[in-house]
Amino acid sequence: MNSYNNSLILEAAAGKLTQRPPVWLMRQAGRVLPEYREVRKLAKSFKNMVKNPEMVTEVTLQPVDIFGVDAAIIFSDILVVPEAMGCDYEMEENTGPIFRKPIESIEQVHLLESSIAHQRLDYVYDAIKMTTKALNGRVPLIGFAGAPWTIFAYMIEGGGSKTFSKAKKWLYTKPEVSHLLLDKITQTTILYLKEQVKAGAALIQIFDSWAGMLSPFQYEEFALPYMSKICDALSPDVPVTLFAKGAFYARKSFAQTQCSVIGLDWTMPIEESILITESRKTLQGNLDPCALYGD
Repeated sequence: MNSYNNSLILEAAAGKLTQRPPVWLMRQAGRVLPEYREVRKLAKSFKNMVKNPEMVTEVTLQPVDIFGVDAAIIFSDILVVPEAMGCDYEMEENTGPIFRKPIESIEQVHLLESSIAHQRLDYVYDAIKMTTKALNGRVPLIGFAGAPWTIFAYMIEGGGSKTFSKAKKWLYTKPEVSHLLLDKITQTTILYLKEQVKAGAALIQIFDSWAGMLSPFQYEEFALPYMSKICDALSPDVPVTLFAKGAFYARKSFAQTQCSVIGLDWTMPIEESILITESRKTLQGNLDPCALYGD
C-alpha cells in the first residue's frame, strides 16, 4: 500500500476502524463546480475532455482542492470501454450517450475486440499517471469501469432507456450470444482496470448503473458471474467496490465475492445490509443524492 497523507478510504476498505467515515461523492468533479464548467467550455465537447489527460487531471483535482474530500476519482466515462471494443458512441447534450450503430447481431459481437481493446485507452492511463503525480500522496485515486451488464445494456439499446427492453429481450431470446458479449466486455474490462492500477489507481469501483432493471434471477445469471470474475482478477492488487444501483437483492451474493466493499444506494438500509452481508465487507454509500439540497 502506498503512503498517503490521508489514507482513511484505504483503511476503511480494508475493514479497519477509522476515526470517521471517509467521504467522497460520486460526481464530485462535475457541473456543480464553476471551475469544472470553465474547463468544459474550453474542451468544446465531453469526449474531447475525457480524452485530454491535462483537463482530466485538472477537473479530478478540483473537488480535492475545494471540498477536501478523502479520495479523488478519475474523471472519465464508463463508455470508453465499448468505444475501444469497436462500438462507438456520441455524448449528446441534454440527451446522454447515443450509439448510432448498436449491436443487433451475433456477427457484430464476433467483430468486437476484447484482447487488445484496452490498448486504445492510453489517454485514461496517462490521465491517471498525471493525476497521481499531481496529488502527490494527498489522497488515494479511485479508478473505475462500468459493470458488464450496464455496458451490454447500452451497446444493445443504443442509449439510455426507462426499461432497456431491447437489451433484456436479448437475455430471453439470445442467452448464449448474450453470454458471449458479456464475456467479451468482462475480458476487456479486466485488462483495462489492470492498466489503471499499474498507472496509479489505488482502489477500483465497478458501477452497475442499470442493475435494478434485472430480476434477481437474471442478475444471478447475467451479471453476478461477470462481477465476480472482475473481483477475482483485481482484488489481489487493490480493494474492489461493487455498486449495483437498485439491485438490493444482490447484496448477499456480493458478500460471497472477492470484493472488499459493497456500495449501497439510498434504498438499502445500512443496518439491514450489515445483517445481509454478515459484516464480511465494508459498506459504502446509502446517502440520497438529494440530501445535498438540505441545510
